Amino acid sequence: MDTTEFVFEYTSTDYANYTEYNETYDMDESHSLHHNCSEETLCMILLVVNVIIILLGVLGNGVVIWIAGFKMKKTVNTTWYLSLAISDFIFCATLPFNAFYIATSDWPFGLVMCRFTSFAMFLNMFSSIFLLVIISADRCIAVIFPVWAQNQRTIRKASLIVLLAWVLAVSLSIPSAIFRDVKHHLERTRCHNNYISQYTHTSIAICRFIFGFLIPFLIIIVCYSVIIFKLRSNQMAKSTKPFKIMTALIGTFFLCWLPYHTFVLAELTQSFPNDIIAFGLKIGSSVASANSFLNPILYVFMGNDFRQKFKNSILSKIENAIGDEGRTMSRYLSRSSSVDARVSTHI
Repeated sequence: MDTTEFVFEYTSTDYANYTEYNETYDMDESHSLHHNCSEETLCMILLVVNVIIILLGVLGNGVVIWIAGFKMKKTVNTTWYLSLAISDFIFCATLPFNAFYIATSDWPFGLVMCRFTSFAMFLNMFSSIFLLVIISADRCIAVIFPVWAQNQRTIRKASLIVLLAWVLAVSLSIPSAIFRDVKHHLERTRCHNNYISQYTHTSIAICRFIFGFLIPFLIIIVCYSVIIFKLRSNQMAKSTKPFKIMTALIGTFFLCWLPYHTFVLAELTQSFPNDIIAFGLKIGSSVASANSFLNPILYVFMGNDFRQKFKNSILSKIENAIGDEGRTMSRYLSRSSSVDARVSTHI
């Protein structure tokens, strides 16, 4: 039996890969009929966490979208971060449905919203990590080929790359909507996964792990290793400022999503007892959700010196954080171009 069926009343509507098993409903009839979230500590904690993520995520990402999209000059860097904020905003905007489901264990929103909320969650996962890969590769190319990057890095090309990343993210997220269904049982409506077989469930879970976590992080690690080696060899690594935000974003994504993927794989392999896997998925799903409201906070506190940020307004903080990233990278490009020019002259 799929162990994550035990957690469907507590977690958001798709982070737990629960499937349909009638015997589970039969085992839990009294609990399903009389479920009261306020009487269960873990349920209340998860509900409060989701409410916090909704408030901070919608507000924070909304501010970033407003600043990067309408208040700042459009650049390659603002294109990256604007797209990342849009991805987080879409996800946070769907969380109220999940919070209601956690509180009531009932889904009155219909099949379309059941599928859309699931789709939005994994769209956020895939699009976020793909954008982090793109930004890492962009930094790597700019350091290795500074002259080429300075001539070829254009807003139009950046927008096209972002579009391709979103198309790929949408394609990989479609199964989460296809295998979503609603079921009426014991006076309540469930929004649940309805895989046609255990093989399908396993294939989708492994695909999410490989393309939404493992491969992207290997690429990011390679890019950062090359960047560090190149900057140190050229004695240009006096300041780590242009990489602080990216390092924080990548580290946060890794820490937020690692528990979820770990327990999903453990559920597939039955590596731990059912109760441990169920508890881990409850916590892992909430931690994964938190990634979407942490990004705007990182933009603020990783941008400028803390004293300067403290004096500035919140809007100025975010604008400076995103703007400093682009200005500092431009200085690196200029310095790299000068170094390459001197080398070519000596040759």
